Amino acid sequence: MTSKLEQLRSMTTVVADTGDIEAVTRLKPVDCTTNPSIVLKAIGSPAFADTFQETVAWGRKQGGSDDAITVAIADKLAIDVGAALAGIVPGRVSTEVDADLSFDTEGSITKAHKIIAAYKDRGIERERILIKLASTWEGIKAAEVLQAEGIDCNLTLLFSHAQAVACADAKAFLISPFVGRILDWYKKSTGED
Repeated sequence: MTSKLEQLRSMTTVVADTGDIEAVTRLKPVDCTTNPSIVLKAIGSPAFADTFQETVAWGRKQGGSDDAITVAIADKLAIDVGAALAGIVPGRVSTEVDADLSFDTEGSITKAHKIIAAYKDRGIERERILIKLASTWEGIKAAEVLQAEGIDCNLTLLFSHAQAVACADAKAFLISPFVGRILDWYKKSTGED
């Protein structure tokens, strides 16, 4: 009997929404996505115990304000988790631009360039990375610039048809609407629960 996962594989691309290295290795998705919650959970796992301590020590040596050190550590941990996932999946890894930059087009572009450079420093080319941006007007404009530069983007926090159209107009590589909102719409439209 074919499993539900195998049935899904026959119809679509399976993307893991987890930083659980064991689960990704076992389930063999094509792509993975990360976000701050996934990174936080991943770094609490035994697979990243040494990485976390090393990154915190590295961050403290960077100097600057507490906020700057925290951002540097968070950014490096996101790349650490993403690089580990890229070593497992054959496809792409989505790495999120800091949510604090959701309304800052230039800041989002700058952060995206830093993410791509950090992966390149680890031997992971831009073709394997999707830059995950919020589908705010500024995030969509950042995606438009990045896509023109050959940096593919995954637009998230997408809740409306208007946002999806704007993402398409910006030539976003991928959109990630929240499935829960689609289910809400379906229930409302069909009257089914």
